[in-house]
Amino acid sequence: MPPPRADAPVLAFDVGGTTIKAEVVAGDRTLAADRRPTPRGSAAVEAIADLGSDLIATGPGVVAAGVALPGIVDRARGVGVFSANIGWREVTVADPLAHRWGFPVRVDHDVMVAGWAEWRLGAGRGVDDLAYVSLGTGISAALVCAGRLVRGGHGQAGELGHIVVRPDGPACGCGARGCLESVASAAAIRREYESRAGRPVDGAAEVVGRAGEDPTAATVLTDAVAALADGLAGLVQLVAPARIVVGGGLALAGEALLEPLRAALADRCRVVPAPEVVASRFGTRAGVVGAAMLAEHAIGTVREPTP
Repeated sequence: MPPPRADAPVLAFDVGGTTIKAEVVAGDRTLAADRRPTPRGSAAVEAIADLGSDLIATGPGVVAAGVALPGIVDRARGVGVFSANIGWREVTVADPLAHRWGFPVRVDHDVMVAGWAEWRLGAGRGVDDLAYVSLGTGISAALVCAGRLVRGGHGQAGELGHIVVRPDGPACGCGARGCLESVASAAAIRREYESRAGRPVDGAAEVVGRAGEDPTAATVLTDAVAALADGLAGLVQLVAPARIVVGGGLALAGEALLEPLRAALADRCRVVPAPEVVASRFGTRAGVVGAAMLAEHAIGTVREPTP
């Protein structure tokens, strides 16, 4: 059998705390795309399987799949070890999907593959020391040091969201209190604004957009940016990235978020200077782009080392 073409179609999934996003990708083209709500617990695997089957049916020739998962991921076993946002523990993902679809399936950490995509193809290109920070339902990071993605001793480096920045802060889904994720994620910003203002908003980006005219929104944003800068300042002192790429849903707020974040970070970095802080190229698609690269690596059409 001849090897797959470089533009052979692959399935790419980004499984988030609220939404499963999926695309059929062939080279740099998106052939089909869809999304579904993320069910709680192991039911998410069946939702991924159903969504994938529907996309496969839109056209023949899909040869592999990459699945980006949140939380702690065992990529060797293809298992979602733990996700507070989805509510699962030790859920086998790769094997049942491969059995259903009949081709290779690879899984990895969502922010790791998103960072891989931004480093190789996006806003991190040309930099060998990089931090990709995803601000969404949760907060996490992917680190590139000296031209290598950092895995850590347990394969899960970059859990920036679970650094405690406010010891007396709100409870986090991980069981601790005052984690960065519990005070500065998109979900946390929305909760805090609704609690203080007594009215609902569509999401954290709306809170950021209101900050120029709504004192409550301004206070919530200032507090969140201060906490985020505290967490990032520690990261900067430890690994000294040349660039921080900010992605995830909250990054869609653009300069309304990035400008005060740059100022707050610069104020905290007294030894190692603050790096440039830029928005991601792929935005909320970064996880899907990275998952497509993961699938392409599984069939040998991406030749560089796996992330």
